[in-house]
Amino acid sequence: MTTIVLSAGGTGGHLFPAQALAGELMARGHVVVVMTDARFKQYETAFPGARIETVPSAAFSDRSILGLLSAPFEIAAGIVLSLVKLHRLRPRAVVGFGGYPSLPVMIAACLARRPTAILSPDALLGRANRIVANYVQRIAANLPLVRFLPKDMSKIVYTGNPMRPEVVALAGIAYDTPEADGPFHMLVFGGSQGARVFSEVVPAAIEKLPADLRARLSIVQQCRPEDIETVRATYTRLGVKAELASFYSDLPQRMAWAHLVIARSGAGTVSELAVIGRPAILVPLPHALDDNQTPNADAFANVGAGWRVKQSGFTSTTLAAMLADILAAPATLGARAAAARKLSRPDATQRFADVVEQLGRAA
Repeated sequence: MTTIVLSAGGTGGHLFPAQALAGELMARGHVVVVMTDARFKQYETAFPGARIETVPSAAFSDRSILGLLSAPFEIAAGIVLSLVKLHRLRPRAVVGFGGYPSLPVMIAACLARRPTAILSPDALLGRANRIVANYVQRIAANLPLVRFLPKDMSKIVYTGNPMRPEVVALAGIAYDTPEADGPFHMLVFGGSQGARVFSEVVPAAIEKLPADLRARLSIVQQCRPEDIETVRATYTRLGVKAELASFYSDLPQRMAWAHLVIARSGAGTVSELAVIGRPAILVPLPHALDDNQTPNADAFANVGAGWRVKQSGFTSTTLAAMLADILAAPATLGARAAAARKLSRPDATQRFADVVEQLGRAA
């Protein structure tokens, strides 16, 4: 059996693709070792069957002056310890998924001349991946890459973004194009950083719609806990059917239910919309690092799958006009749902695993 090392940050955008690849590689008979920062305690649960190794790391953002001064030393310590562990493990390949915990591991793997690959789920390379992009052998990309490109473009392989099995299972569910005067299902979510603006704008936009259009709506909306009762009161007053919660564990299933999604445009969201095949109004998080969500939304909109709206222009008046147009001609949503699937690669996990195995065989 061959050993393959994966290194990922603790956020969902890094974690879910790493989980998917780990499961596929272990199913193919490989031993998977996950090397990460010790501050994320749930890795053993997140990666059943994998071995967990921790190394020091640090982020340069959102830190105190003392933290900023100590960060280079923490990263250097992480690189040294990673070199020691990689020498002991002798992996056939080392795969990075971005996020600051992956940086020492990937630098060490490049220094040790191990076969290396990174995944870029966003349409631009993240900061950790950017540092090692010119030194790894393969860059697995999800969307057409813009900005911060590597010197050698031939190393880019468009595999797609590895998805959780429960998402891939929804790929075959057909889009139920809404009828001109029938029920209309909307899903609204924004994550912990992005839900507030939707709580402010979406109910106000619904209020601007004619009563006959509001009567057709059925809304599922993620809200911050402190916003739920205010949003609920508005929908109740308007007579709009709405289910509200601060978190949905079954969000992919909710996407499959929806005729239209209103959301942020993180890589995971865009990938799931594409695989499931649902049209969306995407509002990139304006303060996202390097504005990484805007290129994702542009890739989605450019194939005709939906709309990209800057948050500065995402007002109740603008959204009400968009929704009125959509509800007046809902048949167009079927074409947009089909267009979303143009970005879809349901077999991304298998494709990325193939790339990793090829690297290991070439070593």
